[in-house]
Amino acid sequence: MDISVITLGCSKNLVDSERLMKQLQAAGHRVTHDDATGADTVFINTCGFIEAAKEESIAMILSFVEAKRRGDIKRLYVVGCLSQRYRRDLQKEIPEVDAFFGVEEWDRLLAVVGGAPQPQLFARRLQTTPRHFAWLKIAEGCNWRCAYCAIPPIRGKYRSTPFEQLLLEATILAASGVKELLITAQDTTYYGLDLYGRRRLAELLRALADIKGVEWIRLHYAYPAQFPPDLIAELRDNPKLCKYLDIPLQHIADKVLKNMRRGIDGAQTRALLAQLRNTVPDIAIRTTLIVGHPGEDDAAFAELLHFVEEMRFERLGVFPYSEEEGTYAAQHLPDVIPRREKQRRYEEVMSLQSRISQELNNRMTGRRLRVLIDRREGDCHIARTEYDSPEVDNEVIIPAGATPRRPGQFCEVTITAAEEYDLWGREALPDGAEINRQSPKYL
Repeated sequence: MDISVITLGCSKNLVDSERLMKQLQAAGHRVTHDDATGADTVFINTCGFIEAAKEESIAMILSFVEAKRRGDIKRLYVVGCLSQRYRRDLQKEIPEVDAFFGVEEWDRLLAVVGGAPQPQLFARRLQTTPRHFAWLKIAEGCNWRCAYCAIPPIRGKYRSTPFEQLLLEATILAASGVKELLITAQDTTYYGLDLYGRRRLAELLRALADIKGVEWIRLHYAYPAQFPPDLIAELRDNPKLCKYLDIPLQHIADKVLKNMRRGIDGAQTRALLAQLRNTVPDIAIRTTLIVGHPGEDDAAFAELLHFVEEMRFERLGVFPYSEEEGTYAAQHLPDVIPRREKQRRYEEVMSLQSRISQELNNRMTGRRLRVLIDRREGDCHIARTEYDSPEVDNEVIIPAGATPRRPGQFCEVTITAAEEYDLWGREALPDGAEINRQSPKYL
């Protein structure tokens, strides 16, 4: 068959799709990603985490239902979180879909296209990201029971991927040209506790850094409660571990954190951030916040705003609270804050963060930084510093000159101008002399 796999949602979903695509290819099928042109069969890997993601998944399914009605495709299958969570409802409401599968039903899923799982391929994927970076999912599921979160009922309890399997997978990725490993899981800091009786994330990062070809390792989804102390030292000492930490804090007000069941209070949160800043002074911290959660009155929101102003996060995302059925909050904490007010709070936090981001970026002007080239757009190279993750963080725009650059190359640049969420730079020669570029950004 000619099969297209469409991926929605998070990086964990993307890794699942890449593994599925490798299995489909091993079964003899031709496989593409996010491009149904010429495909007779489509798999949609869905997200069912929050309302907006569910709506996007439903819209995508219905668009391919229409394609099937037109005869553009022959078969349509739906997999992933939305299917796991709402399979019966989906089967009833969208009977045009040939079959629905949960998040780990590989046997059933492959059987419908005449295949079977091949365990010898457990560490191999069809990479869909640019060749020079890839996600490495180190675990599945989550043991935390945050009040607002539907992930544990969908994905199950925390299950660490064996240490040796991750090293093999990373070695294969590096041999194929991957230079940057993006570490992901529902909670990366819990890694190893279920399998080995102790947290082994710092140890894993050291082992990954020893793999030939790996230049950058970037850590995402670090849970703040019970944060492993050895990880802070690893962020300071490991030269290949980017001075970057994605740590979703969600709030700072004690009563909101308690309602969220986060396992940490405001004072502990501030102490952890202070320890990170003091131990790794040049670290870039990315966090996410939820506004409008049950219990967030005017005083709690004002405290959150003050926290953002005080901490001056390098990277920050905000989500208006979305009540999800089956969660503790939906069952025990009435959602009384109007949608319009949630949106207002979201906009106020993002407006504040926009100003902070501009101020922090202004300080980067004149600095010389190592960057990784991601792509070329027109007459410019688009790159990232170690302080930026792909697709969600700042980019460095470098007018292309006489020196040819390819995606995956590292180079030194001097930052010449700053915008709210992007930087401009000019390439620096090895001896420190700068290449003269004819661009308004340098005038």
